[in-house]
Amino acid sequence: MPATPRDLPAWTLAAAALRAGRPAALLCVLRSEGSSPGRQGFKMTVTAEAVAGSIGGGVMEHKWVELARQRLRDGDYVPLLRPQIHRREAPADRSGMMCAGEQEVLLWPLRPTDLPTIATIETALQTFSRGAWEVSEATGLRLASAGPVDFFDYQPGAAWRYREHLGFRDQLTIVGGGHVSLALSQLASQLDFGITVLDNRADLPTLETNSYAHHRQQVSYETLALPPGPRHYVVVMTVGYRTDAVVLRRLLGHHYAYLGVLGSATKVAELRRVLLAEGFAPEALGRLRGPIGVPIASRTPEEIAVSIAAELIAVRNAH
Repeated sequence: MPATPRDLPAWTLAAAALRAGRPAALLCVLRSEGSSPGRQGFKMTVTAEAVAGSIGGGVMEHKWVELARQRLRDGDYVPLLRPQIHRREAPADRSGMMCAGEQEVLLWPLRPTDLPTIATIETALQTFSRGAWEVSEATGLRLASAGPVDFFDYQPGAAWRYREHLGFRDQLTIVGGGHVSLALSQLASQLDFGITVLDNRADLPTLETNSYAHHRQQVSYETLALPPGPRHYVVVMTVGYRTDAVVLRRLLGHHYAYLGVLGSATKVAELRRVLLAEGFAPEALGRLRGPIGVPIASRTPEEIAVSIAAELIAVRNAH
């Protein structure tokens, strides 16, 4: 089965607790900056017996879990929104950590009336469906009629509101379904990417057995169209030079978070030379990464996949 979104365990525990009539609370990082262990969108559900998810770990998370449990024991259903400053010298709201960043954490006690919303979120994440949810003191926890422009949207202040999309923020499309593609799919499935694998070959065993991809499809490279976007990562690794060139002709000129092609320095240099001679803009070719992967002298498909995954992580975190 393909990897599920990172948030699913938290929502599943919340739904199970409410169905069983047990108190539960949602913890969610609404804002983060600097070297904060909990990034925006991190969340966890807390019950008297269990937790699922994370808001960053360490002593800070432990304190929030205990605070949530104390409030549940006391029957205190008042939401709490509080900054956490990860510096010893901070005059207030010290988290107990020394990372030098900050984050803002929401403690939202869940009520039985939240179950329909949470159940819908759980199902959407299980089925890789689109959607969005939001929370505020004015409206409570509910599904959002329209998602934010960005994946996360937080409006601070007295009338605060937090909204986010469901599913995977970052999309990885691998064009080519061979052995390296299979190995990269397995690694990327642990890195919170929504994964699509495309190939023009019929009955390709490594495509048919790729259980890590969320979407697999046989396509024609001559008519390939992939949506651009700042969260779309594209790796080209078709069966050879000719088909790599066909794919790149379809993709160059569009803006992606990452566009790279697998191959030796000689092969990639020849691709650049031919595409430049065909009239593709130097700036478009300048955005093409290749040879891809961090230099670790990788040889096997699994080693090559590690090098590419590391480069994807570096690009994503640089954003």
